Amino acid sequence: MTKIVYYLKSLLTLVAGVRSWGAAVGLLAGRPARPAEIRLRNGSGFRVRTLMDLWIVKETCLDRDYERDLPPPGPEWKVMDIGAGLGDFAICAAWKHPRRKIAAFEPFAESYRLLEENLRLNGIHNVRAFPLAVGARSGTMLLQTGTGVAVRHSTAAAGGPASPAALSVEGITLEEALRKAEFDHCDLLKVDCEGGEYDIFLPAAPETLRRIDRIVMEYHDGCTPHAHGELAEFLRKQGFTVRLRANPVHRHLGFLTALRIP
Repeated sequence: MTKIVYYLKSLLTLVAGVRSWGAAVGLLAGRPARPAEIRLRNGSGFRVRTLMDLWIVKETCLDRDYERDLPPPGPEWKVMDIGAGLGDFAICAAWKHPRRKIAAFEPFAESYRLLEENLRLNGIHNVRAFPLAVGARSGTMLLQTGTGVAVRHSTAAAGGPASPAALSVEGITLEEALRKAEFDHCDLLKVDCEGGEYDIFLPAAPETLRRIDRIVMEYHDGCTPHAHGELAEFLRKQGFTVRLRANPVHRHLGFLTALRIP
């Protein structure tokens, strides 16, 4: 019953929030030859490849899943988006807030190109995009692409040999990401890395984490030997208060919000 209610509410959210339904309905026929352009009622737009991409835009820009447990974001915040995908979160953070400085990291080349297209589509000039993964160490990382779904590609794996579909991508650490962004501190760090979050945070130095005031992420259990409870406890020991919110449909997913104690 919970799943049925969730999907019904989601459909109502899409009806209320999407303006260009011709393009949305066209996605039902399968992947288009080129990305379809979706317009939201607030005026922002996104080129999306699949219904999954449209669902991501719904969760990020209409449901505001990442922001539910945050205080109202400031107009001049410095924001980092790790696992930026097609640019949904970065664009929503930048939309109507030109004084924010936003750095977006996305290692999958196809998604990175779409991210750049969507920045241009919306006339966004305060987002710097980097074609990089973020993880435990700098250097080459393997991006697992075996699912065939771009938003589920991951540098994390539960073990075993790499998939033949794995791609080599350039990776950096969280400390190096802050340096790339030219942030002395980060007001908000958003992470959606399909299990890569454990490699980002657990090896991070305390002095690096002290430069971050707020973290919000979608956690993914079952991708690595780690689980979200371990990550929550680690961040508490680093001086954050942590709130967890389970996904209403998938037990291995949920949201973790960590706020720095003043």
